[in-house]
Amino acid sequence: MTSTAGVWMTPRAYDRLRTELLELHAQRDAEMSDEGSDDYALGQALRSARQARIRRIHQLLSNALIGQNPPDDGVAEPGMVLTVRYDDTGEVETFLLAVREAQDSEMEVYSTHSPLGSAIAGARPGERRTYRAPTGATMAVTLLRAVPYLLTDPASGEHEDSPTMDLSSRAELAAS
Repeated sequence: MTSTAGVWMTPRAYDRLRTELLELHAQRDAEMSDEGSDDYALGQALRSARQARIRRIHQLLSNALIGQNPPDDGVAEPGMVLTVRYDDTGEVETFLLAVREAQDSEMEVYSTHSPLGSAIAGARPGERRTYRAPTGATMAVTLLRAVPYLLTDPASGEHEDSPTMDLSSRAELAAS
């Protein structure tokens, strides 16, 4: 089942996924012109995995919400940089709430589908939430701060530029 809901990602992550997609298409095209694989089963598995990745990237890029700041209202939602405190240890962590596959190398990303991401989504500063860790332990976390990512670009501390691809180019890429 394909979701048509928007997927928030940074412009940098969008560009990285677009580049990966172009590379996957180039690999596929090169392979199609290279007849006679030594290991047919392995070749089929690699082609199948590549096609699945191409479909997933197409889905992400065609539903991408890029360069759109969520409201600066302190509510934890995709596109926000969250600072949380793990109540049991007092450890503080800052991460971006977004699609994990669109990870930007500048900052750790947690998905809203992850245990922590789904628990903290919708929280306001000072709110405590609990979630079940993959180990099975129940964890308590408090949201300390939520700021739109584009206001806190970790690389420069300034607003991040919009992606370089215009809407007609995005439509052409999605159709390929």
